Amino acid sequence: MAYIDYYKILGVDKNATQEDIKKAYRKLARKLHPDLNPDDKEAERKFKELNEANEVLSNVENRAKYDKYGEHWKHGEEYEKAQQQQQRQYQNQGGNFGGGFSGADFGEGEDFSDFFQSMFGGAGGGFGRSSRGSASGKFKGQDVNAELNLSLKDAATTHPQTFEINGKKVRITIPAGVYDGQQIKLKGHGNPGFNGGPNGDLYITFNIAVDPNFERVGNDLKTKVSIDLYTAVLGGDIKVNTLDGSVNLKVKPETQNGTTVRLKGKGFPVYKKDGQFGDLFVTYDVKLPTNLTDKQKELFEQLKNS
Repeated sequence: MAYIDYYKILGVDKNATQEDIKKAYRKLARKLHPDLNPDDKEAERKFKELNEANEVLSNVENRAKYDKYGEHWKHGEEYEKAQQQQQRQYQNQGGNFGGGFSGADFGEGEDFSDFFQSMFGGAGGGFGRSSRGSASGKFKGQDVNAELNLSLKDAATTHPQTFEINGKKVRITIPAGVYDGQQIKLKGHGNPGFNGGPNGDLYITFNIAVDPNFERVGNDLKTKVSIDLYTAVLGGDIKVNTLDGSVNLKVKPETQNGTTVRLKGKGFPVYKKDGQFGDLFVTYDVKLPTNLTDKQKELFEQLKNS
């Protein structure tokens, strides 16, 4: 297996914090996402490598194994167990056992390939096959982490999504009401298991884009609506946009700038609670008239002095 430097793929050094890794992944994922690079095989390859790197380095335990064992990190624990077993056999027999090894046999940063090849089905196999055996060890496949970008409107609607993970198409139904950063697990949709073991799981994190018209706060939405001075003073009817269309709203006379009104049940759908919605809070932004005529200015002067 060729060594892949996951830190280099993410563009961070080995001392990067978990937050640094998360930021680097999100930045590159948006740049290399297949939706933004249609028919670009090189971008697709880099996107797969990026996901692979994030799967490992975003998990603290997996990262520690990768730092120690490199590309063999998934079987690092088996190496430790095998090492301990051989040491016990060595001690029980009071001497050297079949060319036994200890942790000192591998210098820091050296290659574990020969050991892993013999233990997990390579051409060698003396020790691996006799003590644990590639035929007897079944290991769960690696979990896969993926991110799915949604608009606020998409997140408010139950809808299907199809995407590709490791060359395999996965179709899911996204329930209305998912929130930014929410993660779901699809059991068995990760990488294949080793030696007949179960597949890993797929973890999907939702990234919901900032909407130019609505701010989401829990299940409520906030929006601003401009009204002219005359409507604010005299009152009137206006149309207000919601996520699923527009509604009529009556403005009370003498409404002050910055006044907020609530439209009950016009907010965001509550996750997995059919028929339940938050509220929409509408804040009025009163716009003053410009380019007044002399007559209009005279009328304002009369109002001022009345």
